[in-house]
Amino acid sequence: MKDLFIVTHAESVHHLEGRVGGWYDTGLTARGQRDAEATAERLAALVGSRDVEIFSSDLLRASETAAAVSRRLLQPVTETAALREISYGVAGGKPQAWLDARYVPAPDDNRLDHDCGIEGAETRRDVAARVFPCVDAIAERPCETQIIVTHGFTLTLVIAAWMKVPIEATGFLSFPAKSGSITHLRQDDFFRNRAIVTLADASHLTIEAP
Repeated sequence: MKDLFIVTHAESVHHLEGRVGGWYDTGLTARGQRDAEATAERLAALVGSRDVEIFSSDLLRASETAAAVSRRLLQPVTETAALREISYGVAGGKPQAWLDARYVPAPDDNRLDHDCGIEGAETRRDVAARVFPCVDAIAERPCETQIIVTHGFTLTLVIAAWMKVPIEATGFLSFPAKSGSITHLRQDDFFRNRAIVTLADASHLTIEAP
């Protein structure tokens, strides 16, 4: 049996700043650090005494979340740019309102290759082209329990890659997830089915008063 746990990074500074994320590289907030530790504790309960591998996006908010998991599970982290969030090109780091005023949603007939009208932005196909081979390589490794720390948009394509959904079929796919959530994917040994056991579970996170 193969278990894959996908973590969305915890709250980052750009969230509080109201700035566009993407490849804009900010670390975790104080709350984000607490949520990362809670996520690590939940993963420890899920993984138990099994051998585990940890992989992460190399952007700071993901790598700091992964570091909390690494400390708790006493396992190293392999970082890769392939698991990064979608790049918003020149919008990265700008106020969210700047992007909102210029963003052009993808039309139904061009979901994969539309750049949303932002110079230098990645398309959905661009992200899939780096995520799919990365997830395939991770899944093919012999370790039966693995953790991937990534980002909100990228999570959908990580799940799609795991489920063997063709890139051409991902145009309308979306799995919304809260920061710090855990998605549990599993492949059984008999039928070889790949299941979504839990999707974007955030029950381990403390709800803080506004």
